[in-house]
Amino acid sequence: MLGCVIHGRGDLRVEELPEPEPGPGQAVVAVRHGGVCGSDLHYWRHGGVGDFRLREPMVLGHEAVGTVVSLGAGATGPAPGTPVAVHPATPCGVCPECAQGRRNVCRDTRYLGSAARFPHVQGAFAARIAVPVEQLRPLPAGLGLRRAALAEPLSVALHAVRRAGDVAGRHVLVTGAGPIGCLVVAAARAAGAARITVTDLLPEALGYAAVAGADTLVRAGDPDDAGWPPEVDVAVEASGAAAGLNTCLRLVRRGGVVVQLGMLPPGSSPFAGNLLVSREIELRGAFRFDTEFDEALRLLAARGEFDGLISAVVPVREAGAAFALAADRARSCKVLLDFDG
Repeated sequence: MLGCVIHGRGDLRVEELPEPEPGPGQAVVAVRHGGVCGSDLHYWRHGGVGDFRLREPMVLGHEAVGTVVSLGAGATGPAPGTPVAVHPATPCGVCPECAQGRRNVCRDTRYLGSAARFPHVQGAFAARIAVPVEQLRPLPAGLGLRRAALAEPLSVALHAVRRAGDVAGRHVLVTGAGPIGCLVVAAARAAGAARITVTDLLPEALGYAAVAGADTLVRAGDPDDAGWPPEVDVAVEASGAAAGLNTCLRLVRRGGVVVQLGMLPPGSSPFAGNLLVSREIELRGAFRFDTEFDEALRLLAARGEFDGLISAVVPVREAGAAFALAADRARSCKVLLDFDG
């Protein structure tokens, strides 16, 4: 079977991999679609994500949907033939964070396609994968595999909005209109935000934010853009750039909340920290997700505008072209790999 393996910076290979067998408590899933995430692009372009560096070849991918093929010994889960989405995290369940109900920051979690630990956790960009049955979620009625492939990044967005607190009736700013930023727009809209302003350097990216439900679009490099708000109630930084964080801090109201969602570059990042003090701004991090995955599937089943965020579906044999397309934000939002056949 074919899989996408990253060997180092710029070294992505489509390789023949052995077919997996389900172990005790596992299921084998025939993957249909895998979404190319910003972290996958970081592994490809830079050899790592933040402080997580590649130390061995790794199958990429953690946004996967497909169909159950078989169950291992003692596994009780969706029957073979069931279309499912794969929750990519396996928290340890025993660390202090898990005990406090914050399994998304588990200190010993396993996450598909991640170099955070060694040996790395192999990912889901393969025609078939074996995973614990607890990670499988049957798709709600009416939700197809193509749209369901957005479940993982939408879960990230839902968690970020949840970290912001109650956004109902509030003005929300989102900096960065990549796939995650656009899904934050959709998540904030679903949570009842009264107004959503999105900033980005690229007009094409802002176009996708409009599809997701943004009210106001602002060119980040244009200080004279008439769309800049005087202030907002909540800001979500989704670009992963220190400049985006500065924008959030300068525009959020006194006593407001800023959520840092985008992964900043490794090391120190300069930002206007004095504003945290003089305006009593709350700066909160948002990392991955937990139970939001089930909420994401329900939301995807209920709303069709998410289809407009999927730019292309590319056969796995053309993974190099898919990654190049996904990295070009002027030409794409979310790019899916197709493992069928």
